[in-house]
Amino acid sequence: MGRVGEGVLSGLLPELPPGAFDRVDEADDGAFYAPPRLVHHIDDGAIAALGDFYDRVLPRDGVLLDLMSSWVSHLPDDFPAAVIGHGMNSAELAANPRLSRWFVGDLNRDPALQLDDASCDGAMCCVSVQYLLHPVEVFAEVRRVLRPGAPFVVSFSNRCFPTKAVAIWRSLDFRGHAALVRLYFERAGFKDITINALADGIYSDPLCALVGRA
Repeated sequence: MGRVGEGVLSGLLPELPPGAFDRVDEADDGAFYAPPRLVHHIDDGAIAALGDFYDRVLPRDGVLLDLMSSWVSHLPDDFPAAVIGHGMNSAELAANPRLSRWFVGDLNRDPALQLDDASCDGAMCCVSVQYLLHPVEVFAEVRRVLRPGAPFVVSFSNRCFPTKAVAIWRSLDFRGHAALVRLYFERAGFKDITINALADGIYSDPLCALVGRA
């Protein structure tokens, strides 16, 4: 496994403090994610808002990459695109009916995606960005597998596994999270980055989605 905080040390995120990517639990991620968790990590209102947003932003035809996926992909029921799932738990991915195919990989050990250049028409990552130890490297890999101009949607709420979330995430508020994810997009070379408030947290979980284009 690469050294924790390597992204900072390599100069990709020099403005972040030392230890920005430290975690409370530095034990093997594979063991942590081994038990299947067939639960929703955001509530029904946030799920509906995210599905509506996906329907507006993601291409309906072609191939999508669902990065750090689980047993649900939050796409509308009638969304026709083929979906490649990536995650840490094979049982969760096998239970996801939206996936055309899937693969298991630990991005904190190896950020490389086993996909061809410019092979996807869009990508999404739902409420998982806070666990990445090498976010710029992972975002750059997503940009590599996307076709030019294709969107990458990264959403987050106020929920997480706090022992596995990186220190910089735990230290920031909701606006700070948006600024941090925007920084990841910028350093990875994405363009036309937007920040979108999808749910305000009054009637459902708060939810924000950033979109960058390859």
